Amino acid sequence: VQLQAFGGGLVQAGGSLRLSCAASGRAFSLYAMGWFRQAPGKEREFVATINQSGGSTAFADSVKGRFTISRDNAKSTMYLQMNSLKPEDTAVYYCAAGRYPISDLSAYAFWGQGTLVTVSS
Repeated sequence: VQLQAFGGGLVQAGGSLRLSCAASGRAFSLYAMGWFRQAPGKEREFVATINQSGGSTAFADSVKGRFTISRDNAKSTMYLQMNSLKPEDTAVYYCAAGRYPISDLSAYAFWGQGTLVTVSS
């Protein structure tokens, strides 16, 4: 499966953005999906994940209550709604596809190219 993330940009602290991840190739609905992010000088970290049906989600503690993950299998697209953004949310955000909806990066076999989110204070 090929993934393309988009929707990043510059936003002020407290604002909102919605990221999208469009998939092509093998059946999107077969994969658990995840969002990860990498800030400058830091390791890539887990943000959120959603299972194949969309009925189960999980979030990193740092974004819980502010971010929502969803998917539309008919459109082969996953979303990350980010509200109450903070400067520490600034990072390149990556979408990924894998077999299980878990936080471990190594569980995801397919990755998109990333989209930059910059939150100004």
